[in-house]
Amino acid sequence: MSLQRCTDLSAADWIIRSSTPTWQLLTFGPDVFEASARLRLIPDPTAPGQHEGDVDDEPVHVESEGEWGARVLRVLTRWTTTPHRVYFAVWLGDGMSDDVPPGQMLDLPDRPECALLAGDADDLEPGRSVLSGRGRPPAMVWPEDRAWVMACDVDPHWAGIGASTGAVGALVRTPGIDVVPTDPRAAQPEYDGPSQDARNRPPLPPGFRFGPYRP
Repeated sequence: MSLQRCTDLSAADWIIRSSTPTWQLLTFGPDVFEASARLRLIPDPTAPGQHEGDVDDEPVHVESEGEWGARVLRVLTRWTTTPHRVYFAVWLGDGMSDDVPPGQMLDLPDRPECALLAGDADDLEPGRSVLSGRGRPPAMVWPEDRAWVMACDVDPHWAGIGASTGAVGALVRTPGIDVVPTDPRAAQPEYDGPSQDARNRPPLPPGFRFGPYRP
């Protein structure tokens, strides 16, 4: 199907009504899956207080971080019964959403003014849709059967994935993507300071977005 803006936002109710702590929800989705993992957009920090700008990520370089999301969805598509009905929640405060079709707004917890679009997993593939040209994966992606979710907030250097144990194992074994299993309730590696527990991490101010690091 072609990518379209949703007028019925009920497909996101399971996320909005989730009791999962907000920061965990924004970075891993609802806490309802057998297994979780992190898609590392750049390698994890190797020293306390390290800045993202200090990282040499050439060994895992791709055209954009958004392309990592497309590679993950190629695998996750095999783990859903609804690969042709996939939802994309796009936070319009990320500075990369000028081409997103207008429509009704979806408010995720601490991330108001999101667009909800429906299409299929191929819509993140290069040249396929307005989503494929973005610098990062959408805020959340999930299929209609909710077999998995990929969440990518503006702060972390990784995207969180919730899925079955089999799907996470398949991602970890797939060449060309950097996916590691994790506990979504635990502290995660982060740049610019020590890790914080996902349940207690404060939300970013509305409209905040990161720019390039400047020493």
